[in-house]
Amino acid sequence: MNCTRFAPALALLTLLSGCTSEDPRLPGNLYEEARKLNLEGRSLEARAMMKQLVDRYPDTEAARQATRDLFLIEAFVNRDVADRQKQVRAALKRITDALIRYKAKTGEYPDSLQGLVPEYLDQVPEAPWGHPFLYRPYVSRPVEEVQVKRGPVRQKFNTKLDGYYLVCLGTDGVPGGEGLAGDILIKDGAPWTDGPFPPVPQPQPVR
Repeated sequence: MNCTRFAPALALLTLLSGCTSEDPRLPGNLYEEARKLNLEGRSLEARAMMKQLVDRYPDTEAARQATRDLFLIEAFVNRDVADRQKQVRAALKRITDALIRYKAKTGEYPDSLQGLVPEYLDQVPEAPWGHPFLYRPYVSRPVEEVQVKRGPVRQKFNTKLDGYYLVCLGTDGVPGGEGLAGDILIKDGAPWTDGPFPPVPQPQPVR
């Protein structure tokens, strides 16, 4: 196997699966690949590769250089995380504001976020990394009791979508995680802060 040349997307995998430090050029090549990733704006990948380099080849000049660079990369990564989290919150606020206006006019929330376009939103926002937000409207009280004059209390079915869940699952697209992979849940217009996420209702009602 020739371990002296790497495609950026495969360099870390190659490091972990087959290359050894027998070739003295390897640490330097890994450092150069990580540096290129950082220059391309792929700081998270660059950071991961440099950490692997430092762990595997701590006594090399490339590892010492990577250690110095990691301080700067960490600062860029932290700033990038903060900027993207700010963008996520801004996008979710645009959606929730549009949902409030929609419900004020129609009496319920839309079946999908696309129903907000174009009257309430020019287009449906996405997370900065291109993932759509998950939206699930629901009926909070499917059965309501109605008091009839001079008669018994009766029940009627309610089909109005008067509640919703709006979720960002982070960069990994799955529940759980920290940082940019962390989840954000908005329930009925308010951020969920009461511990683990509640179960999201199935699509309803059937109309």
